[in-house]
Amino acid sequence: MLYLIPAPAHRVVLRLAHRVRRRWWFVRRPRISGCRVLAFDREGRVLLVRHSYGSGAWMPPGGGLRAGEDPLSAAQRELLEETGCTLQWASHIELAEEQLHGAGNSVHVIVGDTLDTPLADGREIIEARFFAADELPEPMPGLFRARLPEWITAAIAARRHHAGQPLSLPPAPTA
Repeated sequence: MLYLIPAPAHRVVLRLAHRVRRRWWFVRRPRISGCRVLAFDREGRVLLVRHSYGSGAWMPPGGGLRAGEDPLSAAQRELLEETGCTLQWASHIELAEEQLHGAGNSVHVIVGDTLDTPLADGREIIEARFFAADELPEPMPGLFRARLPEWITAAIAARRHHAGQPLSLPPAPTA
């Protein structure tokens, strides 16, 4: 429904909603679950996005899990929504516990490949591009920059291990 309003107005709504959500999380301190998607192109570059709200830093695509949603399905949905790209294969490599504006955040790190060219929607996402691991953009959160080398190593191992085999996830944490 928000796609019925012009993109600049949509971005204003997203920025306001993000501020309200951050304050709510700080006061309420809920437990939330999300996913982070590390999608690689044919050259092994990682796909990063910049949101129209928040810090403006380069981040991997991702977002919240819907009630009862499988992390792999959420990762595929978020990648498609944010960049127009599909995940060719997917593997769950980590479940990280992080703080997000006061909320406890369980983040499923999902890796995979895409053969698509990313396209920012101009609303939630203002830029989407592939970057070589040794040429990462600024600004970027330190956590992501520090963890990227091990995630790339895990992605390579997952690709080798699961080539042609169905992937399975560990059970989702209970709240």
